[in-house]
Amino acid sequence: MSRVEVNGTVLNTRIDGDEGRPWIVLSNSLGSSLGMWDAQIEALQARYRVLRYDTRGHGQSAVPPGPYALDDLVADAVALMDHFGIETADWMGLSLGAMTGMGLALHHPGRFGRMVLADGRADAPEGFRKMWDDRIARIAEGGTEAIADATLGTWLTEAFRAAHPDEAVRLRQMIVDTPDAGYVACATGLKDLDYLRQLGGIGLPVLYVGGSDDPGAPPAVMQEMADATPGARFVEIAGAAHIANINQPQAFTAAIAGFLEL
Repeated sequence: MSRVEVNGTVLNTRIDGDEGRPWIVLSNSLGSSLGMWDAQIEALQARYRVLRYDTRGHGQSAVPPGPYALDDLVADAVALMDHFGIETADWMGLSLGAMTGMGLALHHPGRFGRMVLADGRADAPEGFRKMWDDRIARIAEGGTEAIADATLGTWLTEAFRAAHPDEAVRLRQMIVDTPDAGYVACATGLKDLDYLRQLGGIGLPVLYVGGSDDPGAPPAVMQEMADATPGARFVEIAGAAHIANINQPQAFTAAIAGFLEL
């Protein structure tokens, strides 16, 4: 891993895969770190040079003063690619990382090829904004520890948590380890999410992927996004909640394999 200074902050990064291969950039969800992609790395690095990074305010990245607009996260990704001399790349993001990907597809289409956008939504209806207000208030009282159990309940199905208790503990710790200020800064920015009406302007190949039991980005919401994006399609991962790539890693990897030519 290496920490690099870009766009006025410092981001923690990791690169896997052989030099000379095409690049793919992976972007994590709110409350997680680049370690959320561990289950996909073996398949990805067989074809790609893989760049992962902790979103600002997350993992081992710096926590600049917030709030962070989605435009800030988009600019971070482009600056990171510039730092590593990456002219073009494919992209895979989940939740917050998917929302970042939408901004990149709309505003920097020349830098990207194919995009996998997983378990994310493109708009911020009233209930969505209220959810973030509630979480921010809870963090103000008790830090990310105060939202860890509820968040884990949306990330993973009950069946997965029962069958994989060690993984559930690891992911809960990932949430708790997220700096309070970084989580709040990103959550505040998400209340202004407004990409849905712009999705018709995306000209890149896009695959939307989402869990059948995801309460944050339900299949009907993601299908609407796919229908609004020219040429896009949606793949539903059965038995997966919000962090579908961990909840059903084999099914998730199989879902992206054809699209990314793994």
